[in-house]
Amino acid sequence: MAELAALLMLVGIAWFWLESLGVRERAIAIAKDFCAKENVQFLDGAVAAASLRLRRDHRGRLAIARIYQFEFTDTGNNRLKGTIIMLGDKLETMHLEPFGLNDITDKSGA
Repeated sequence: MAELAALLMLVGIAWFWLESLGVRERAIAIAKDFCAKENVQFLDGAVAAASLRLRRDHRGRLAIARIYQFEFTDTGNNRLKGTIIMLGDKLETMHLEPFGLNDITDKSGA
């Protein structure tokens, strides 16, 4: 009986790991697509897992919420942070640091 429990645990861990890899790849694709559309550069070609928790989806079912962070640049001289929240295998939210803001200088000479 203990062998069966250990086998089921290993199968569960393997399933979770494989699903996590798929969700991570989807998060990378979402970040790349966004950066291409906004004409900014997606840096390092990767997202980093920041958090993992259970959360309810819009139907009230429990799902795994994964939070990933990534970096991008709008000028090539800076590194800005972005965050992707995946609920299950779907994008829930994407947060980005403000970008594309030019320095405001006083041109009146005052």
